[in-house]
Amino acid sequence: MTIFGRAALALGFASQSASFEATHDVDAILPLSWLNAEDQNLDFWQAQQQTNEELEPDGLYITHLFRELDIILTPDWLTKRVLIDLRLSRLVVFRPATLDLILTKMMRGDEADLADIRFMLSQEPFSQTELRSAFASARVPDAPEIAAIFAATLPKVLASAQSIPRLE
Repeated sequence: MTIFGRAALALGFASQSASFEATHDVDAILPLSWLNAEDQNLDFWQAQQQTNEELEPDGLYITHLFRELDIILTPDWLTKRVLIDLRLSRLVVFRPATLDLILTKMMRGDEADLADIRFMLSQEPFSQTELRSAFASARVPDAPEIAAIFAATLPKVLASAQSIPRLE
């Protein structure tokens, strides 16, 4: 399972803000290759339904499952994922590489997501060239509003990256 959003920040970085642990949901990316093997993954969907039935009395549920084409990612995001060692016996958890995780945070462009991006840039600084390369190769969902927000967020991310010192 590949998680993103605040859960990926809380679980996927050694140092983090306490605010990341206040998240109430887990967002997951479903790779197209996994979705195309539908018959091989029936147990996942059954487990999701069963979990939702068990959580329903508490008003909780699992629904934040996104196809990879529904979020902003680089085309090779799946090969660059980072393992999150949770020592679970039946679940292997990954987060996108930091550049891809930054791209996912550029879909809304709100101040909370920009703060999350600044945090990631402080953990793993990138050059303007690296960022521009990721922006140029990013697959943006076919929704005009997402494309507009992404374009408006680009200069903000570049400015944030410039303000963070890089170790040479």
